[in-house]
Amino acid sequence: MGAPVPVLSLSPVTLSVPGRPVDLQVRVSAPLTGTGLPVLLLSHGHGPSHHLSSLNGYAPLADFWAAHGFVVVQPTHLTSRTLTALVANAPGAPDFWRSRAEDMSHVLDRLDVIEDAVPRLAGRIDPTKVALAGHSLGGFTAALLLGAGLTDPDTGDVVRLLEPRVKAGVLLAPPGRGGEVFNGPMAAQWPIIGAVDFSTMTTPTLVVTGDKDDPRHFTDMGPAWHADPYTLAPGPKSLLTLFDAEHGLGGIAGYDAAETTDESPERVAALARLTAAYLRTRLHPGDDAWRATHTALTTGPGAVGRLISK
Repeated sequence: MGAPVPVLSLSPVTLSVPGRPVDLQVRVSAPLTGTGLPVLLLSHGHGPSHHLSSLNGYAPLADFWAAHGFVVVQPTHLTSRTLTALVANAPGAPDFWRSRAEDMSHVLDRLDVIEDAVPRLAGRIDPTKVALAGHSLGGFTAALLLGAGLTDPDTGDVVRLLEPRVKAGVLLAPPGRGGEVFNGPMAAQWPIIGAVDFSTMTTPTLVVTGDKDDPRHFTDMGPAWHADPYTLAPGPKSLLTLFDAEHGLGGIAGYDAAETTDESPERVAALARLTAAYLRTRLHPGDDAWRATHTALTTGPGAVGRLISK
């Protein structure tokens, strides 16, 4: 992956969006050097912390990705606990599933504004190289933008939110299928989670799961449920299953995050390297980073996980 470079991180960059109950605020992290930089959008989850589920979260990944050549843009979605008092009665509450996806398209629509707002970034972004990552509920959001369909539980309409500007994705501990297996105690409270159809998710994607991530609040399928975006979607897809990892995948939501049940700085570091390498090769065909990195980290006695592809 090469040596890391210094990173400039600026927040909030505020984007005014007509009809949105509050302005869209994003954090932008970018390397201080380089041109033709790809953009990596990062959709946060819906964890118990107030500020990790916002533009202030996921520093272990955002810092690494930016230090290795990506311009990382992190929105604060309307589901963030930091906005609860402001948006509790807004249309789309409480899951704001459509708004979360639309946030990412708004960011891409306004890349010129973001370039101008961040010192020393203007003219260094390549808007044709865009990737997307999301953790947990952010994985649900990312799946929609990568091509998954959704049947709106309120109307019965099939919704398509594919974002064609996104060329590759990473889903981190994403939700799985609905139907009969969507039978846990939280399923009735989040029907939108079980409304996704992965069969149309055609964008190249790396799905990352933990073999100890048991989503019993949604299903009795066990950790395999989180692999559904790989299992049920067409290729090209890859599935990385991290050994001994739970839903926090070692602590990706923040440095020393108390909500992490499986804290492992080593696992987080390996995951950061693997995801960056995957996206680098997808956005720069012919680059050998993905093959070299997954060979080093998923084979042999010290493997951090297992990888399959289709």
